[in-house]
Amino acid sequence: MRYEIMGPLRVVEEERKLTIRARKIEVLLTVLLVRADQVVPIDQLITEIWGEYPPRRAIAGLHVYVSQIRKFLRRPGQNESPVITRPPGYVLRLGHDRLDFHCFERLVCEGRDHLRERRYQQATATFESALDLWRDPLLDDVCHGPILEGFQTWLKEARLECIEMLTDSRLMLGRHRELVSDLYQLTTEHPLREALHRQLMLALYRCGRRADALHVYQAARKTLNEELGLEPCRALQDMQQAILTSDDRLELHVPA
Repeated sequence: MRYEIMGPLRVVEEERKLTIRARKIEVLLTVLLVRADQVVPIDQLITEIWGEYPPRRAIAGLHVYVSQIRKFLRRPGQNESPVITRPPGYVLRLGHDRLDFHCFERLVCEGRDHLRERRYQQATATFESALDLWRDPLLDDVCHGPILEGFQTWLKEARLECIEMLTDSRLMLGRHRELVSDLYQLTTEHPLREALHRQLMLALYRCGRRADALHVYQAARKTLNEELGLEPCRALQDMQQAILTSDDRLELHVPA
């Protein structure tokens, strides 16, 4: 069985894809999956489900939701539920089941190793496989507690880091022309991600659009000044200088 939480919760078993309609139960199972193989105390689970102002009978409600999750996850021939009671709360044991964000982490680590060793084709394929696991933002409208909010923040940051490394791999493979439009969109969505501006500048320069590349730098510098009161980082400044001087190191050198 595979649990998918890089998007709305989904449980995949063979050809079946199962979802939970009741939002509070969905939140509870997602929290247990985020903290898989760890005990989550009852008070933390209540905060994740109801926020700072839970109902008077929250503990009783929690017990009912746990019972419903156990029924939802029950499989033929299985004597014990993966969700067990362990003071001071509950724990979901993965066992041989899989969890999509664990697969995502593994693929990102593999891709990073390929990139470090200059195996750009393998790095590109691995990062693409990692990003294919992402479906939609996690429970955007119901993240009341620190566990899900923290996981959501981590997941968004990890996805952006993966995109940046994938872009570096594609740039090293000479795919700069196909990257320009995507990078313009990404820098608009994430104007403070300096690595994306640097990558867009390089892609434009390699497309023969030197003036556009320099304009990207000026726009990024203005945004950073206005939003944070900061100058661009050293890597972005170095990219501007290299473009101004037509540094040979910016030219594409596709590995053999």
